[in-house]
Amino acid sequence: MVGGVIEERRDRVVIGVLNRPEKLNAFDVAQYDAMSDLLDRALDDDRVGALVVTGAGRAFSAGADSSLVSGDAGREVMEQAARAFDRFLEALGGFEKPLLAAVNGLAVGIGATLLLHCDVVFAARSARLRFPFTSLGLVPEAGSTHLLPLIVGPQRAAEWFFSSDWLPADVLLEAGLVRRVVEDAELVDATVVRAAELAAHETSSLRATKRILLDARRDAVIEARRREDEGMRAQARRHRGT
Repeated sequence: MVGGVIEERRDRVVIGVLNRPEKLNAFDVAQYDAMSDLLDRALDDDRVGALVVTGAGRAFSAGADSSLVSGDAGREVMEQAARAFDRFLEALGGFEKPLLAAVNGLAVGIGATLLLHCDVVFAARSARLRFPFTSLGLVPEAGSTHLLPLIVGPQRAAEWFFSSDWLPADVLLEAGLVRRVVEDAELVDATVVRAAELAAHETSSLRATKRILLDARRDAVIEARRREDEGMRAQARRHRGT
């Protein structure tokens, strides 16, 4: 395990397991960096045809570690976290191979928004997702203001963002954010089977196809992230009263 991430290999499929179960797999700087490294390695390795991301324990990911968003961290740590977050999003958004998620349990904040960058999402029947930003006095992140309306439609996306409601697996399936809901015990195996089926095709063809898919939305995602970052800074200033 490196930085809170376990890497497994099943033939041409790599599995990245977020492994901070005592923190519900909330991202700290080390885990952002470890996931970025894993994405980079899997992309560069011609033996890898697809990547599956899942979580250990009862959560996929509870978002950012509370120490990074509560003001407990010092300025230097906050700056490190911002750089690590940006690097993670660049690696995620530039991953030119099939990227699948096996969502177990809770998916909150970045644990939810990273799913919008995945090509295929499977969810356990017990999975629940939340975009919690308004409840925290923040705005959405990670290009989600472009990607979520694209996936589930503008009205549904707006309602989910405004409400910060918990969303069960069956709602996510009906909305199109999740491709398949499976029993909890079958989640990872079912996702890996599908990943292996995709990875069986020629890597150059998979990469070329994924590149075209990414290019179709890249500029819009970059612009969405810019607007989101501005909104985050504005909300932070409001909270500080400056």
